[in-house]
Amino acid sequence: MKVRCLFAAYLTTLGASSKDLIHLIKLKGLLMGSLRHMTRAIACLVLALILSVVWAAPGTTPVWAALTDDRYEGNIFPLYAGNGSLVPPRITLAEARQRQLPALIVFYIDDSTDCKKYASVVSQLDAFYGRAAGFIPISVDAIPSEVRYESTDPGYYYSGFVPQTVLLDQEGKVVLNQKGSIAFETVDDAFRQVFNLLPRSESVELKRRQVNEVNTELVP
Repeated sequence: MKVRCLFAAYLTTLGASSKDLIHLIKLKGLLMGSLRHMTRAIACLVLALILSVVWAAPGTTPVWAALTDDRYEGNIFPLYAGNGSLVPPRITLAEARQRQLPALIVFYIDDSTDCKKYASVVSQLDAFYGRAAGFIPISVDAIPSEVRYESTDPGYYYSGFVPQTVLLDQEGKVVLNQKGSIAFETVDDAFRQVFNLLPRSESVELKRRQVNEVNTELVP
């Protein structure tokens, strides 16, 4: 009888100890989680204080990418046009001439407000004509300083202004050469002339003019 009572008491004590141990483990987990959250909060607070001090210091301003300034933030086509495929160009001017493809050359610099805004126009044109023509954005800083250029060199067409847009037809003849930011429709009209497309007023789609009662589509 005494043995059974002692054994029962031992089990009761052991059960109580196990429960206490479980409670201690849970409490430790809660404390560790709270400590991690407090550490992260303190780190964020310290970082915010450091940034506020740096930005508030005389002669310093935060740098944000913007269309309204001439600061350099990186290449303008992925930043402002969402089209990183334009740089570097998928084709060179010499390759376009060899394959008898029209070529659109766009001269630009990355720290120009006008070029930043014009990048989206070039990207829209690429969406329509990028598979049928060579799109060749050229940073003027990368143009070699040559005394004489060949007609297959982009520098041959550069006139010292950005942005500058030059469209060559399949034979390398200049169809469009304009300085400054120009409208999408202006370049689209030139492309329609190169590809013998219907005027925009007659057709929104990229369709060739009728030849022998048959229309063939220009795949963009």
